[in-house]
Amino acid sequence: MTWIAVPLAALTVISTLVGGAVALRLHRELRTAIALSGGIVVAVALFDLIPEALEAVGNDHRVTWVVGAGFILFFVADRFLVLHHRDEPEQARSHPQVGALGAGALAFHTFTDGLGIGLAFGLDNETGLLVLFAVMSHDFADGVNAVTFVLSQGGSRRIAIRWLTLIAVAPLFGAAAGAAIDVSEETLGYLLALYAGVFLYIGATDLLPEAHRHPSRLRIAVTLAGFGAVFALTALTSP
Repeated sequence: MTWIAVPLAALTVISTLVGGAVALRLHRELRTAIALSGGIVVAVALFDLIPEALEAVGNDHRVTWVVGAGFILFFVADRFLVLHHRDEPEQARSHPQVGALGAGALAFHTFTDGLGIGLAFGLDNETGLLVLFAVMSHDFADGVNAVTFVLSQGGSRRIAIRWLTLIAVAPLFGAAAGAAIDVSEETLGYLLALYAGVFLYIGATDLLPEAHRHPSRLRIAVTLAGFGAVFALTALTSP
């Protein structure tokens, strides 16, 4: 059933494009949507990816090391490539061609999102759907990032839309690659652990701090709702 990852990954394209459209036209409730994304992404890492990795690998210490490696690797990529638009404008502009570099890094990031979807469906449909759900959630924020980052560096709306399109379709190619890769269950467990570390970084150090920079009861509620929904789903579907 790994082939199903590719058509389902098209949902992430829609999510990214919606995020970009919202960034182009609306600004008021972005943080509320990002608060929901943060809760979902962290919960998928904690309640699905890490348990699946532990079961597949069978070695707790190795799995936690790989989770930590995923967290650190994405942290380094984030800081060196200036992935997000939330850096101070003066600091961001000190990097040559930072607009194109940041948008290109986001495109690679969404490609790996699709890769994770394809690999997760190689394990089982339940994990694949949960990873898809989490990726759809935070790809909305990636669409927002793509547009606002390019515009903040002086790029035109046309350039922003061009990068948004590339970032949106990249997961389709990643999902196709992930579905085509034939790996052992243990190797897949390590890859899921690595991806869990990336999810924890995205949610805990990026999405949630941004969403709750100016906290409100609604944002707290939607974060808890996203977290609780994934917890309940994994609890109901676990053997």
